[in-house]
Amino acid sequence: MFRSTKHYGHEVGLSACFRQWRADSHCKLLHGYALAFTFVFEAKELDHRNWVVDFGGLDWLKGELRNAFDHKLVVAADDPELEYFKELEAKGLAHVAIFRNVGCEAFAQIAFRMAQEAISNQLDRVKVVSCEVREHGANSAIFLGP
Repeated sequence: MFRSTKHYGHEVGLSACFRQWRADSHCKLLHGYALAFTFVFEAKELDHRNWVVDFGGLDWLKGELRNAFDHKLVVAADDPELEYFKELEAKGLAHVAIFRNVGCEAFAQIAFRMAQEAISNQLDRVKVVSCEVREHGANSAIFLGP
């Protein structure tokens, strides 16, 4: 089995603002990070170039991450202040992304599924093993595929 990783670090600038409205801590407040994403890909056999995936061919993945997270105010679909956040967007004050769940673990699952869907449509010999999302050097969450 062969594995390779693709990392989009904090320097890429996937800056998102969010809150976990259910938190009892300061995480209930709006705060943000330049998120970092690390994907692990796996294949039983390498391609004709001896690669699991063509790293240069993953621009679509970076684009998906930008569309979902970059300069977004990410809000949970059940946030009690959801209408207020929608109003901010309507006034041109924010680009709001509404997800079922918010937080590092949820972002890892969302990004994993983005990658998994696209990879399965393009490369039937490759599977996405995991996605790690890092808020900063001390905090990260990993979603492992089935």
